[in-house]
Amino acid sequence: MSDTTTDNTPGTGEDQELGDAGSQLSTAPKEEPAHLPSLGVVGWARWFWRQLTSMRVALLLLLLLSLGAIPGSLIPQTGIDATKVADFRERHDILAPVYDKLGLFNVYSSVWFSAIYILLFISLIGCIVPRTWQFVGQLRGRPPGAPRRLTRLPAHTTWRTGAEPETVRAAALALLRKRRFRAHLVGDAVAAEKGYLREVGNLLFHIALIVMLIAFAWGQLFKSEGNKLIVEGDGFANTLTQYDDFKAGNLFTNENLEPFSFEVKEFTGTYERTGPNKGTPRTYETELTYAEGADGEERTALVKVNKPLTIGDAKVYLVSHGYAPVVTVRDGKGEIVFQDAVPLLPLDANVTSQGVVKVLDGYRNPDGKKEQLGFQAWFVPTFGGSATGAMVSRFPALDYPVLALNAYHGDLKADSGIPQSVYQMDKSKMKEFKDADGELFKQLLTPGETMTLPDGAGSITFEKDVKEWAGFQIVQESGAGWALGGAVVAIAGLAGSLFIQRRRVWVRAVEGPDGVTVVEMAGLGRSESAKVPEELGDLAGLLYDQAPGVPDPGPDDASPNTSDPTDPQAATAEGAEQ
Repeated sequence: MSDTTTDNTPGTGEDQELGDAGSQLSTAPKEEPAHLPSLGVVGWARWFWRQLTSMRVALLLLLLLSLGAIPGSLIPQTGIDATKVADFRERHDILAPVYDKLGLFNVYSSVWFSAIYILLFISLIGCIVPRTWQFVGQLRGRPPGAPRRLTRLPAHTTWRTGAEPETVRAAALALLRKRRFRAHLVGDAVAAEKGYLREVGNLLFHIALIVMLIAFAWGQLFKSEGNKLIVEGDGFANTLTQYDDFKAGNLFTNENLEPFSFEVKEFTGTYERTGPNKGTPRTYETELTYAEGADGEERTALVKVNKPLTIGDAKVYLVSHGYAPVVTVRDGKGEIVFQDAVPLLPLDANVTSQGVVKVLDGYRNPDGKKEQLGFQAWFVPTFGGSATGAMVSRFPALDYPVLALNAYHGDLKADSGIPQSVYQMDKSKMKEFKDADGELFKQLLTPGETMTLPDGAGSITFEKDVKEWAGFQIVQESGAGWALGGAVVAIAGLAGSLFIQRRRVWVRAVEGPDGVTVVEMAGLGRSESAKVPEELGDLAGLLYDQAPGVPDPGPDDASPNTSDPTDPQAATAEGAEQ
């Protein structure tokens, strides 16, 4: 009963037993899981080097470098303006410590930015060196021989001619060389190649990037930049103590300063008088006399905006302008204790200016005690009138100059050892001069007028002479020329790699079965180029003139596909479609 009810479905019963027996009798070795050898230190180093020198990683590093420069342009930098950094710290108690830890106040000298910079530099070198050797090998070699079946190439044409194969090949060789192809004869075909400058442009682009990276790094390490405000008639010598503020790279020393000096003869500024652009500067220029070195010959130069004076590696830029009214301060006995032009800083486009007049030495109050005087000053070159209620200039030229002064006396704390700005006054130990109403003593002065201080404390006179000052920025950056040259070469190399197309052309001329020469021409672009079919058609047309076609044989003649292309360009287009 049990035999008649046996389950004979596949994979069960007897089949399963046979399968088990087969597995027991099998002599094939069992497959063990593969154990790959560990890379080791050398293997990991090679893997890391291959990844670093790949084009993908180089582009990624270039992108990271660009992104890393964004905080450097948006966040105040210590090396550029320490005052703004200090102000940012005061206003952002929580954010400033985070920026400090990330190095965002010194982006270009931070560890992470330097790491990206160096890795990009190494990556570019690793990309260039093997490609250069490969390209040198290609230049030393010759174009490869023709494929066996030229008709399989995207652009090709063929025709039959009565000329001898040797004649056709010689004509093709001469034609291709005339068209600046590197051509030679290989067997029964002429092989030619053109467009090697594409790779040259590519290599030049990468080399130029390296030159630019080196130039920028060199420029930052040895760069110096300082500012100096000079009143007409005053001079400047390029020494560290002469600058109002000075910044330099980590490797810059005082010996690197270019030795020169100059004197400001006159500043000239003209402005639009009418129209919608009223008050807009038309001319900003300064006449200088300068000398190179300690005993150099004096020369005259005219420095304009964006037209600096170049002396060696240093450039002197005209960056700002303002007025310096001449004032004379006398004590109670009428003795002059101060007389000079006081430069004031402009606050708006119409040169409304503000500053201070400080009398530090030589003054004694009516009681005979030594004191210091301080005057807060506002100056407008064209006064808007008392009706405006404020010291506001209506025009930047000296049409109606007015000087407003507030008077103080006491201790300016100039001897405290703490650096002070010449344009600000510490009034913590100063007292106000009072007028008859007990208010701060102040007065508006026009050129030639005098403000007499209360209680015989002296006077201050606004002289009729109002001088002008010019602000200069002296920049010394030795790598600027290399950076500019690298940028020009990079653009030229990029243009060459984009617009020059590398392509190959083959011309085969063989005798057909019927004794008639069969000419085959084909072209292949090594980069995407729509010009290969057109260029091949042009070459075929010129060669066809020297080896004209003959009629096709009858249908009974055995011959390859040798149509007679009276229009080689059309045949090329047909080949391109195939």
